[in-house]
Amino acid sequence: MTTWLLAGASGFLGTALRVRLASEGHDVRRLVRREPAASSEGRWDPDAGQLDPALLDGVDVVVNLAGAGVFTRPWTPARRELLLSSRVDTTGTLARALAARAGDGRPRVLLQASGIAWYGTESRDAPATEETPAAPDFLAQLSARWEAAAQPAVDAGVRTVFLRTSPVLDRSGGSFVPMNLAWSAGLGTTLGSGRQRMPMISLEDYLGVALWAAATPSASGPYNLTIPRPTTNAEFTDSLASALHRPRLLKAPAFVLRRALGELSEQLVGDCWVLPHRLTTDGYVFAAADVDQTIAAALHR
Repeated sequence: MTTWLLAGASGFLGTALRVRLASEGHDVRRLVRREPAASSEGRWDPDAGQLDPALLDGVDVVVNLAGAGVFTRPWTPARRELLLSSRVDTTGTLARALAARAGDGRPRVLLQASGIAWYGTESRDAPATEETPAAPDFLAQLSARWEAAAQPAVDAGVRTVFLRTSPVLDRSGGSFVPMNLAWSAGLGTTLGSGRQRMPMISLEDYLGVALWAAATPSASGPYNLTIPRPTTNAEFTDSLASALHRPRLLKAPAFVLRRALGELSEQLVGDCWVLPHRLTTDGYVFAAADVDQTIAAALHR
């Protein structure tokens, strides 16, 4: 049995991870901002940089999934600051606490959330891998600062894995829920030209990578969590329409999306061609390696 400490445990991914870990007999603890309601909870205040390092006693794996939702509201200046601070403050607080406990002889690992947005949405001549530098746009630089906030843990020798995660598809939550509803109603829509590459990963593989990274002593640094056989938006739309036995009749032109959504629209119509090079090289085997398998897993898991 392994003891896990989760930050951001109440969201879509955190909840799925807690359920998976509990089903496999692991001890799961949570960091909360309120008064603890159970012995498995510990209070912290990442806005003030406060976390009692004693909460790490007996912990083997720390998972940081905390951060305000990127696509839930317009990116006003205040929202941008919240998107940044909710990630950098939480990560820095955890990293410093881990560094403070690094000398106690327990080989902890930090699984740190990050985003596939690291690579931006500009078309490229070859797919991006983990060696590709961060793009200059807002979300890419947000991801870069997010990862940099974990440096105290890295410097202290804590094995740190950065999970550069694509949209995780599953009918239980996340972006796939409104997609599923729209396509089921016959409102499946190709976005822009449809030729843009569209990264994604099944929930089963997201959880699989987290467990693999925690259990693999050689795993460290960034990993791209996206299917190894990239797909386009048009291929995704056709695959989902076919799986749901619904027509794909609609198309949303890029200029309409840009006018309606502003900078956020680039996450829909921009090209993100990324490969999970380090995962496949280091031996992780995907349960859903292409778009059809990912959609099937999302619908029927």
